[in-house]
Amino acid sequence: MPRQPALPDPPRAPIRAMLAKAVIHRAEGRLPFKITAPQDLDQAVRDDLASDQTVQDWPEMTLHRPGAFFQRLGSSGLIGFGEAFQAGDWDSDDLSGLLAVFASGVDSIVPPRLQRLRGHSAARRRSGVEAQTIDGARRNARHHYALPNELFLAFLDETMCYSCAIFPTDADQSVIATDTALAAAQRRKLERLLDLAEVGQGTRLLEIGTGWGELPVLAARRGAKVRTVTNMAEHAEMAGDRIAKAGVADRVRIDLCDYREIAPESEGFDAIVSVEMIEAVGPAYWPAYFRTLDSLLAPQGKIGLQVMTMPHDRMLKTSSTYTWIDKYIFPGGVIPSIEAIEAILDKETGLRVLDCYTFGEHYQATLALWRRRFNENWSALAHLGFDETFRRTWNFYLAFCEAGFRSGYLSVHQFLISR
Repeated sequence: MPRQPALPDPPRAPIRAMLAKAVIHRAEGRLPFKITAPQDLDQAVRDDLASDQTVQDWPEMTLHRPGAFFQRLGSSGLIGFGEAFQAGDWDSDDLSGLLAVFASGVDSIVPPRLQRLRGHSAARRRSGVEAQTIDGARRNARHHYALPNELFLAFLDETMCYSCAIFPTDADQSVIATDTALAAAQRRKLERLLDLAEVGQGTRLLEIGTGWGELPVLAARRGAKVRTVTNMAEHAEMAGDRIAKAGVADRVRIDLCDYREIAPESEGFDAIVSVEMIEAVGPAYWPAYFRTLDSLLAPQGKIGLQVMTMPHDRMLKTSSTYTWIDKYIFPGGVIPSIEAIEAILDKETGLRVLDCYTFGEHYQATLALWRRRFNENWSALAHLGFDETFRRTWNFYLAFCEAGFRSGYLSVHQFLISR
């Protein structure tokens, strides 16, 4: 089983801890959240941390070990902030809500001078170790996806879709997300993407990123001839079993390869689809990725991509920095902007975005369901050797992502791309 990087001890860095403390106090004075400390702390410390805010519905941040928290935050910036949660230095009664407050207000709590110090403690630079070369992409994928399937079974639904669902909405367009609706919402997402790419009887379809095989099953049931590729042997094996059980193995071929190794069809593919895979490609390889799509697509073909995005200015600021998500969850991953995608298509290919459907609020709901299911089923995972630090790591990861969509820092789209 892949191992998470060891959680470091809080470093002794009194000056940086003092600066971190000042940033948190600045945040408390400007953003809608509360700070509390446990009763057994020294009263002088409690008085120093106490919030004068009395708004009851604001998310609360409870500092269990303020000293360790400020040392981690001061020494390692945003990575230290996450590590402090992993270690139990702090908690929140509304973790995703608190993180959404921080995501929305980061520019107002970090002084401009510190924001410009991108190479220092607040945001380390990426190294070349996680570059998404063919071998690097396989290694990076294994960091996350070689975890036992039982882990993913504990919080995903029967479709095993690990991407944003599309739920029903009410008269006000509010998302109606429930456990019982999750599997149908995942299939609704996949069917919409297949519709977008006009997949039907006889379509020669390429899927990049097999996952656990739900999309190939749905496409094959439409009468398509499907080739799906993955660089994860575990995914290929489980997807093959599910495809066989669905009775469509004669219409689906699974290739264990990188997208750069796909053998072309003589006449090209009528349709190409991919669900939340480009986030793992890496900016240096986005041009190669879209050139590959262009070269594999038949002249009148259609491409359906489901993609997470962030605002372009945010992408430019963060794409070269090493983050908590890089270290503990998805090494080498970068979420693109719509502008970046369109610019690469325009420069590198004959392809253009013809349609864009946006549904970020559905990802917030999807992630909230996943985190609740993860915690409800945590006891069933004990025999796999996961410890409390791992549980807190994945709670922070799922809440962190939910906060991105809750705050509008992230969004998700289905793109129709063609010539």
